[in-house]
Amino acid sequence: MTETIHTPFFKRLSTLYAHMDTAWTAAADHYGFHCQGCVDNCCETEFYHHTHMEKHYLLAGLKTLDPGTAEKIQTRAAMVCKQRTHAKKTGETVRVMCPLNSQGLCQLYDFRPMICRLHGIPHELQRPGSPAIQGPGCETGDPLFSAASYHKFDRTPFYADMASIEMEYRTAIKNPGKIRETIAEMLMN
Repeated sequence: MTETIHTPFFKRLSTLYAHMDTAWTAAADHYGFHCQGCVDNCCETEFYHHTHMEKHYLLAGLKTLDPGTAEKIQTRAAMVCKQRTHAKKTGETVRVMCPLNSQGLCQLYDFRPMICRLHGIPHELQRPGSPAIQGPGCETGDPLFSAASYHKFDRTPFYADMASIEMEYRTAIKNPGKIRETIAEMLMN
């Protein structure tokens, strides 16, 4: 795949991410919520990502790191995949730190996927012909969220824009297949 295929899509994705970050920050500021790590760290949650574009964007970000750091991340990613595979076989629940997290910070923060950007704040999602579905924020923020009026944080436009860009991207890269991978799995490809 040539960079010319990726470039316009990555620019659109970067713009979409900026809109997500702005909306998330406005909601977080409304509640007085500032994510600074917690016992229930979302970076230990097994989130699945469903877009080829985000995967390739994350991998492009990995290439911006020095080779030693990138290799350490991929080694941690392999360990995370191994731990989660073992846990699934044994029926255990396992919480493992994201391989991108180093000393509480994401090493590819500017390249992090959509769910990493939107997680933690009470939100809603509008499905066509149905009432909005409201989702809670993270447990750490619950006292702040409960004490304040609801701030409308509608994820619907972000999901719709992501889906539109992703479909065009899949056509451009000639890969119509679906994807369902964790960050650790994406880093291993």
